[in-house]
Amino acid sequence: METKRLRDYGDGARATVRPLYEENHRRQTLAFVRAKKEEYLGLDHARMSIWDAMALLDELVDDSDPDTELGQTEHLLQTAESLRRARQPEWMIVAGLVHDLGKVLCHFGEPQWAVVGDTFPLGCRFSARVVHADLFDENPDRRVTEYQSVLGIYESQCGLDAVDMSWGHDEYLYHVLKEYLPEEALYVVRYHSFYAAHDKGEYDHLMNDRDRGRMGLLRLFSRHDLYSKTDDPPDTDALRARYSGLIERYFPDELRW
Repeated sequence: METKRLRDYGDGARATVRPLYEENHRRQTLAFVRAKKEEYLGLDHARMSIWDAMALLDELVDDSDPDTELGQTEHLLQTAESLRRARQPEWMIVAGLVHDLGKVLCHFGEPQWAVVGDTFPLGCRFSARVVHADLFDENPDRRVTEYQSVLGIYESQCGLDAVDMSWGHDEYLYHVLKEYLPEEALYVVRYHSFYAAHDKGEYDHLMNDRDRGRMGLLRLFSRHDLYSKTDDPPDTDALRARYSGLIERYFPDELRW
């Protein structure tokens, strides 16, 4: 596994990154998140297969990603291949292959600032270790007194599943896939973008023992998610043939999105 530095949000980041976070951190409020859950978690926007969803991402380049301009299908295949070569469990390889498919939200009309990027809790104080935390100053939730303590509206050690995270592809895809994947894979899907927790060690006060026990799992997955990125596109036809059987074992021909 390469050890080169990635996710540098400073001067070396792609030009799209900071403008995306300016919108994300200004607009992601607790009310916004709850409205999006109401809008999308009925899973009535489309019916399609895993491969159909992946095809929709062929041309999507994640504007929040400071490291690569590859399309999302290529990134998913690189992640799965990295996990396979490392002899990770089958469920982890499947999670790597599908973990960003929630970005199909962009094809339902959602702007990238409401789909991609690092995730963080709403309804409590924003951590200074969230990427570009300086951009939270214009967020309306900053003016809600109840949200300004470290716990905010939550109870200590309530568990992340009880927390409203910023809206995006992670939470959405968790609900699309929750009937089909084992619990560990679903946890990776739901929280892989929560870098403030599994990379920076923040928000421990909201976690229960299950969450703490799975931070290592997220860190392991993150290494393959991030460090598998190269500028050389993978052979998508060959890899589709390799992973077709795996997809058939875990998912039906058509899922609700």
